[in-house]
Amino acid sequence: MSVPFSVLDLAPVVSGSTSGQALRNTLDLARHAERLGFHRYWLAEHHAMPGIASSATAVLIGQVAAATSEMRVGSGGVMLPNHAPMVVAEQFGTLEALYPGRIDLGLGRAPGTDQATALALRRSPEALSVDDFPEQVAELRGYFAAGGKVTPAAGNEPPVWLLGSSGYSARLAGLLGLPFAFAHHFSAQNTVPALSLYRESFRPGALDEPYSMIGVSVTAADTDERALELARPQALAFLRLRRGAPGPLPTPEETAAYPYTALDRQMIDSRLADQVIGGPETVRRRMDALIERSGVDEVMVVTQVYDHADRLRSYDILADLYKDSFAPSAV
Repeated sequence: MSVPFSVLDLAPVVSGSTSGQALRNTLDLARHAERLGFHRYWLAEHHAMPGIASSATAVLIGQVAAATSEMRVGSGGVMLPNHAPMVVAEQFGTLEALYPGRIDLGLGRAPGTDQATALALRRSPEALSVDDFPEQVAELRGYFAAGGKVTPAAGNEPPVWLLGSSGYSARLAGLLGLPFAFAHHFSAQNTVPALSLYRESFRPGALDEPYSMIGVSVTAADTDERALELARPQALAFLRLRRGAPGPLPTPEETAAYPYTALDRQMIDSRLADQVIGGPETVRRRMDALIERSGVDEVMVVTQVYDHADRLRSYDILADLYKDSFAPSAV
């Protein structure tokens, strides 16, 4: 199955390391992904999470774009209710002016953080509602109109995507004629229904035809057993997040020593079941089945493992499995 593959990066901070190292790893992975032929590289916005260093998303996008030369770079996504639309327009208009034809603006409506942090970002309790998200999207896009007064946004609109994990953004993306990215990696049960709703709702707008992408958590290694071992730390990190105790990505040793309850193990098994984890043959089989079931036009891969070398290796295996979908860069 030949669809483009892309990368989603949260700049993971691992136990015993620093945000600075996480950001340097992001630049290294971006250059590596471009050499392999990944289509685009998106950074995710999350706040007040010790294990994620990509919170200043627009700043990091600029650094990744500067470190690469061909691959598209963007947000997966900017959580629009956290920001004044004019500021987002200025940021991404600047990026598009500096790197024309390479920037994507993916927009989400969730806060990407807890309520206290959302209040610190938005400065007003009245601004915490996401009910006006369609109006915010329209306002943002208006600032990009050629001849407008918001410099450098005017005339420098990057492609706008809507992101979601339910039917709300799927329907809105369809009605606006925008491309849609669905978060399969944390809402797998909603993937097919949301994509169907997007296609049914689609009206020509920015696009003449619907274009969909899914975010998938992938851990590839030389064997199924090794891949599962590499994937377990991010499942423990998710468990801790759900318990209100987020932290850095734990080491394999911390993961093995954690005092799991029966409910913990059930939650982790459920989390891992929705991911693509395994050796090359298993990854190819599960990815093919997911692409066929969802009918997506593109797959965006997020790989959260403790060791940076293992992360690079996982993307190597995926690129080798899908050679026909990749156009390796000469850089």
